Amino acid sequence: MFDIYRKVPKDLTQPTYTGAIISVCCCLFILFLFLSELTGFIATEIVNELYVDDPDKDSGGKIEVNLNISLPNLHCELVGLDIQDEMGRHEVGHIDNSMKIPLNNGDGCRFEGHFSINKVPGNFHVSTHSATAQPQNPDMTHIIHKLSFGDKLQVQNVHGAFNALEGADKLSSNPLASHDYILKIVPTVYEDMSGKQRYSYQYTVANKEYVAYSHTGRIIPAIWFRYDLSPITVKYTERRQPLYRFITSICAIIGGTFTVAGILDSCIFTASEAWKKIQLGKMQ
Repeated sequence: MFDIYRKVPKDLTQPTYTGAIISVCCCLFILFLFLSELTGFIATEIVNELYVDDPDKDSGGKIEVNLNISLPNLHCELVGLDIQDEMGRHEVGHIDNSMKIPLNNGDGCRFEGHFSINKVPGNFHVSTHSATAQPQNPDMTHIIHKLSFGDKLQVQNVHGAFNALEGADKLSSNPLASHDYILKIVPTVYEDMSGKQRYSYQYTVANKEYVAYSHTGRIIPAIWFRYDLSPITVKYTERRQPLYRFITSICAIIGGTFTVAGILDSCIFTASEAWKKIQLGKMQ
């Protein structure tokens, strides 16, 4: 016979209360571990990796930018967006896909813009440079509601600096000061279970404020966003535990639990029988 699972006749086995208790505990323990493994198998995990590459080669060398900023002490007709970069782009008063919303009965302005920048170092800035007449003392105090690059990622397990300047409050700063935000932009790719990829950008930021002067006098203040791109790309991949690994874990749980429980029960039973023999020897 090639049966490696030999059967023991029932009349050669002996049930015990200890064995019953261990069996019940064993089943409960197996159930707990099974549910834990099942939860882990159903849930997805996010794996991240770093590599050097331009992930979004179909973008035409462009990055989409979303800017939302409030200047509560500057009229909307004075607010403008200028864009410059090392490829020679110099655009003053960018107006495409932008909107100005008056605040404080027209004394302030909320600027919302959606525009693209080239994938080279450069800057964009909010200023009065494009106004037909320059104000004497422009007040550049502001609140940044949003500054983001690329697609919007709303993934629970992905935490990053996709909108690092959200809530930046400079209302208490010097009204005549310029503000420099130095951004280091990091390309980020998210790939879901279906293999679909979304391209976004995280960024780190450092900032300073200053009143600038030249030989002709004080320079008109502005809110500068100076950016450079990191060559490192961060990729997040959504994965689920393979079925074979789940089955392997379940088999290990059941087999290991029963083996350990059997050893424990055997030790308790042997010790109990030895104690009984000792007690009988004492009685004789």
